[in-house]
Amino acid sequence: MTISTTTMPLAFSIFFQGLALGLGLIVAIGSQNAFVLRQGLRREHVGPVVLFCALADAVLIAAGVLGMAQALGQRPMLASLLALAGAVFLAVYGWQALQRARRPQQLRAAEGGGGLSLKAVLAQAAAFTLLNPHVYLDTVLLVGSIGAQQPATLRGCFILGASTASLFWFSLLGFGSRWLAPWFARPAAWRVLDGLIGVTMFVLAALLLRHALAGF
Repeated sequence: MTISTTTMPLAFSIFFQGLALGLGLIVAIGSQNAFVLRQGLRREHVGPVVLFCALADAVLIAAGVLGMAQALGQRPMLASLLALAGAVFLAVYGWQALQRARRPQQLRAAEGGGGLSLKAVLAQAAAFTLLNPHVYLDTVLLVGSIGAQQPATLRGCFILGASTASLFWFSLLGFGSRWLAPWFARPAAWRVLDGLIGVTMFVLAALLLRHALAGF
Protein backbone atom coordinates (compact mmCIF):
# COMPACT_ATOMS: atom_id res chain seq x y z
CA MET A 1 0.00 0.00 0.00
CA THR A 2 1.58 3.25 -1.20
CA ILE A 3 0.33 6.52 0.28
CA SER A 4 1.19 9.78 -1.43
CA THR A 5 1.73 13.03 0.43
CA THR A 6 -1.61 14.34 -0.86
CA THR A 7 -3.56 11.43 0.63
CA MET A 8 -1.58 11.32 3.90
CA PRO A 9 -4.09 13.43 5.91
CA LEU A 10 -6.96 11.25 4.68
CA ALA A 11 -4.98 8.11 5.53
CA PHE A 12 -4.42 9.34 9.09
CA SER A 13 -8.10 10.25 9.38
CA ILE A 14 -9.18 6.77 8.26
CA PHE A 15 -6.60 5.17 10.57
CA PHE A 16 -7.98 7.07 13.56
CA GLN A 17 -11.56 6.24 12.57
CA GLY A 18 -10.63 2.57 12.67
CA LEU A 19 -8.76 3.07 15.96
CA ALA A 20 -11.68 4.90 17.60
CA LEU A 21 -14.22 2.36 16.38
CA GLY A 22 -12.06 -0.55 17.52
CA LEU A 23 -11.54 0.92 20.98
CA GLY A 24 -15.20 1.83 21.33
CA LEU A 25 -16.27 -1.73 20.58
CA ILE A 26 -13.60 -3.62 22.51
CA VAL A 27 -13.51 -1.55 25.71
CA ALA A 28 -16.49 -3.15 27.40
CA ILE A 29 -17.01 -5.51 30.28
CA GLY A 30 -16.93 -9.04 28.94
CA SER A 31 -15.58 -12.54 29.49
CA GLN A 32 -12.64 -12.10 27.11
CA ASN A 33 -11.47 -8.92 28.83
CA ALA A 34 -11.85 -10.57 32.25
CA PHE A 35 -9.84 -13.58 31.03
CA VAL A 36 -6.96 -11.42 29.75
CA LEU A 37 -7.03 -9.39 32.97
CA ARG A 38 -6.88 -12.58 35.03
CA GLN A 39 -3.90 -13.89 33.09
CA GLY A 40 -2.16 -10.58 33.65
CA LEU A 41 -2.85 -10.64 37.38
CA ARG A 42 -1.54 -14.21 37.58
CA ARG A 43 1.40 -13.34 35.31
CA GLU A 44 0.70 -16.56 33.45
CA HIS A 45 1.43 -16.75 29.68
CA VAL A 46 0.51 -13.07 29.35
CA GLY A 47 2.44 -12.40 26.13
CA PRO A 48 1.02 -15.34 24.15
CA VAL A 49 -2.53 -14.58 25.33
CA VAL A 50 -2.28 -10.90 24.36
CA LEU A 51 -0.73 -11.78 21.01
CA PHE A 52 -3.35 -14.45 20.26
CA CYS A 53 -6.31 -12.19 21.05
CA ALA A 54 -4.86 -9.27 19.08
CA LEU A 55 -3.98 -11.42 16.04
CA ALA A 56 -7.39 -13.12 16.07
CA ASP A 57 -9.07 -9.71 16.04
CA ALA A 58 -6.78 -8.48 13.24
CA VAL A 59 -7.56 -11.50 11.07
CA LEU A 60 -11.31 -11.16 11.63
CA ILE A 61 -11.20 -7.41 10.97
CA ALA A 62 -9.22 -7.85 7.74
CA ALA A 63 -11.50 -10.65 6.59
CA GLY A 64 -14.54 -8.53 7.36
CA VAL A 65 -13.31 -5.39 5.62
CA LEU A 66 -11.93 -7.13 2.52
CA GLY A 67 -14.82 -9.56 2.27
CA MET A 68 -17.47 -6.88 2.66
CA ALA A 69 -15.61 -4.65 0.19
CA GLN A 70 -15.72 -7.39 -2.43
CA ALA A 71 -19.36 -8.18 -1.71
CA LEU A 72 -20.42 -4.52 -1.89
CA GLY A 73 -18.18 -3.47 -4.76
CA GLN A 74 -20.87 -3.95 -7.39
CA ARG A 75 -23.77 -2.98 -5.11
CA PRO A 76 -23.45 0.73 -4.25
CA MET A 77 -27.04 0.97 -3.03
CA LEU A 78 -26.54 -1.98 -0.66
CA ALA A 79 -23.33 -0.35 0.56
CA SER A 80 -25.24 2.84 1.38
CA LEU A 81 -27.96 0.88 3.17
CA LEU A 82 -25.35 -0.97 5.24
CA ALA A 83 -23.64 2.32 6.05
CA LEU A 84 -26.99 3.69 7.20
CA ALA A 85 -27.62 0.57 9.30
CA GLY A 86 -24.12 0.89 10.75
CA ALA A 87 -24.76 4.51 11.69
CA VAL A 88 -27.96 3.48 13.49
CA PHE A 89 -26.12 0.66 15.26
CA LEU A 90 -23.32 2.97 16.42
CA ALA A 91 -25.85 5.54 17.64
CA VAL A 92 -27.68 2.84 19.63
CA TYR A 93 -24.34 1.54 20.94
CA GLY A 94 -23.39 5.06 21.98
CA TRP A 95 -26.72 5.52 23.73
CA GLN A 96 -26.24 2.23 25.58
CA ALA A 97 -22.76 3.34 26.65
CA LEU A 98 -24.21 6.57 28.05
CA GLN A 99 -26.85 4.55 29.88
CA ARG A 100 -24.12 2.31 31.33
CA ALA A 101 -22.36 5.45 32.50
CA ARG A 102 -25.41 6.18 34.64
CA ARG A 103 -25.24 2.67 36.16
CA PRO A 104 -21.52 1.81 36.14
CA GLN A 105 -20.37 -1.76 36.72
CA GLN A 106 -17.07 -3.39 37.59
CA LEU A 107 -14.64 -5.61 35.73
CA ARG A 108 -13.50 -8.50 37.90
CA ALA A 109 -10.86 -11.03 36.91
CA ALA A 110 -12.13 -14.60 36.67
CA GLU A 111 -11.06 -16.94 39.43
CA GLY A 112 -9.55 -20.37 39.21
CA GLY A 113 -7.68 -22.10 36.43
CA GLY A 114 -4.21 -21.57 37.89
CA GLY A 115 -1.13 -23.45 36.78
CA LEU A 116 -2.38 -24.27 33.29
CA SER A 117 -0.08 -25.09 30.41
CA LEU A 118 0.39 -22.68 27.53
CA LYS A 119 -1.66 -24.96 25.29
CA ALA A 120 -4.56 -25.03 27.75
CA VAL A 121 -4.45 -21.27 28.26
CA LEU A 122 -4.46 -20.59 24.51
CA ALA A 123 -7.38 -23.01 24.13
CA GLN A 124 -9.29 -20.94 26.68
CA ALA A 125 -8.32 -17.74 24.86
CA ALA A 126 -9.58 -19.24 21.59
CA ALA A 127 -12.87 -20.17 23.22
CA PHE A 128 -13.40 -16.72 24.73
CA THR A 129 -12.49 -15.10 21.40
CA LEU A 130 -13.97 -17.31 18.70
CA LEU A 131 -17.04 -18.78 20.42
CA ASN A 132 -18.44 -15.37 21.27
CA PRO A 133 -21.05 -14.37 18.64
CA HIS A 134 -20.52 -10.69 19.42
CA VAL A 135 -16.97 -11.01 18.06
CA TYR A 136 -18.33 -11.76 14.60
CA LEU A 137 -21.04 -9.12 14.84
CA ASP A 138 -18.49 -6.47 15.82
CA THR A 139 -15.36 -7.34 13.85
CA VAL A 140 -16.67 -9.04 10.72
CA LEU A 141 -20.05 -7.45 10.10
CA LEU A 142 -19.94 -4.00 11.68
CA VAL A 143 -16.24 -3.13 11.35
CA GLY A 144 -16.14 -4.91 7.99
CA SER A 145 -19.06 -2.97 6.54
CA ILE A 146 -17.71 0.36 7.78
CA GLY A 147 -14.19 -0.40 6.57
CA ALA A 148 -15.56 -1.38 3.17
CA GLN A 149 -16.90 2.17 2.77
CA GLN A 150 -13.37 3.58 2.76
CA PRO A 151 -11.42 4.25 -0.47
CA ALA A 152 -9.99 1.01 -1.83
CA THR A 153 -6.37 2.16 -1.55
CA LEU A 154 -6.79 3.23 2.08
CA ARG A 155 -8.74 0.31 3.54
CA GLY A 156 -5.48 -1.01 4.91
CA CYS A 157 -5.23 2.13 7.07
CA PHE A 158 -8.64 1.40 8.54
CA ILE A 159 -7.73 -2.25 9.18
CA LEU A 160 -4.46 -1.15 10.80
CA GLY A 161 -6.26 1.35 13.01
CA ALA A 162 -8.90 -1.12 14.22
CA SER A 163 -6.26 -3.83 14.74
CA THR A 164 -4.04 -1.42 16.66
CA ALA A 165 -6.96 -0.76 19.01
CA SER A 166 -7.17 -4.47 19.84
CA LEU A 167 -3.41 -4.78 20.36
CA PHE A 168 -3.33 -1.68 22.55
CA TRP A 169 -6.29 -2.74 24.69
CA PHE A 170 -5.23 -6.34 25.24
CA SER A 171 -1.65 -5.24 26.00
CA LEU A 172 -2.99 -2.72 28.49
CA LEU A 173 -5.15 -5.35 30.16
CA GLY A 174 -2.49 -8.05 30.21
CA PHE A 175 0.67 -6.15 31.03
CA GLY A 176 -0.93 -3.34 33.02
CA SER A 177 -3.29 -5.53 35.02
CA ARG A 178 -1.56 -4.97 38.36
CA TRP A 179 -2.20 -1.26 38.04
CA LEU A 180 -5.52 -1.47 36.18
CA ALA A 181 -7.35 -4.00 38.39
CA PRO A 182 -8.04 -1.56 41.28
CA TRP A 183 -8.99 1.13 38.77
CA PHE A 184 -11.43 -1.16 36.94
CA ALA A 185 -12.97 -2.15 40.28
CA ARG A 186 -14.20 1.44 40.75
CA PRO A 187 -17.57 2.13 39.10
CA ALA A 188 -16.67 5.82 38.73
CA ALA A 189 -13.85 4.90 36.33
CA TRP A 190 -16.30 3.02 34.10
CA ARG A 191 -18.68 5.99 34.24
CA VAL A 192 -16.01 8.19 32.67
CA LEU A 193 -14.93 5.52 30.17
CA ASP A 194 -18.47 4.72 29.03
CA GLY A 195 -19.19 8.42 28.69
CA LEU A 196 -16.21 8.82 26.36
CA ILE A 197 -17.25 5.74 24.40
CA GLY A 198 -20.78 7.08 24.01
CA VAL A 199 -19.59 10.42 22.62
CA THR A 200 -17.12 8.69 20.28
CA MET A 201 -19.78 6.36 18.91
CA PHE A 202 -22.12 9.30 18.20
CA VAL A 203 -19.36 11.11 16.29
CA LEU A 204 -18.59 8.00 14.23
CA ALA A 205 -22.30 7.45 13.59
CA ALA A 206 -22.61 11.02 12.27
CA LEU A 207 -19.64 10.50 9.91
CA LEU A 208 -21.09 7.21 8.66
CA LEU A 209 -24.55 8.75 8.22
CA ARG A 210 -23.07 11.52 6.06
CA HIS A 211 -21.35 8.88 3.95
CA ALA A 212 -24.56 6.85 3.66
CA LEU A 213 -26.68 9.82 2.59
CA ALA A 214 -24.12 10.77 -0.04
CA GLY A 215 -24.72 7.42 -1.75
CA PHE A 216 -28.45 7.95 -2.27
